[in-house]
Amino acid sequence: MNPILDAPVVAEQKLEYAGFWIRFVALIIDSIVLGVVNMIISFALLGTSVGMGAGSYEGLGAMLFVYYCLILVLYVGYFALMESSVRQATLGKMAVGIKVGDEHGQRISGLNAVGRYLSKLISGIILGIGYIMAAFDQRKQALHDKIASTVVYYG
Repeated sequence: MNPILDAPVVAEQKLEYAGFWIRFVALIIDSIVLGVVNMIISFALLGTSVGMGAGSYEGLGAMLFVYYCLILVLYVGYFALMESSVRQATLGKMAVGIKVGDEHGQRISGLNAVGRYLSKLISGIILGIGYIMAAFDQRKQALHDKIASTVVYYG
């Protein structure tokens, strides 16, 4: 009995990569979700500090610092936790039927998801060209996908 010949055959999954526009729609949905949470945090922290012009502006700098730290944690956490979860997708990606995975479509680690999210800063800082790359790439990878070795595919 030859163990190599008797091993189960695993068929390679052919991924259908998600293009620029479907990813853009998913981002709009995620932006709406995060925007609502952002407004709640903003009102809870800053609304009490500024309060319709009647409050004191002392301590506003500290409150803004706390606000921006919370928003950073919210955004990084949202994308990293959702994209490295069993579903491999944010709410926006789930709504349009796409997932984030490694080169073979497998689930990515939380650390890889954080790196992918932070790499989006590079994609955006170069006039959005990093995002636009997805429209012209054979595997429809944006710059941050290439950096993190990920793909976005229909699943």
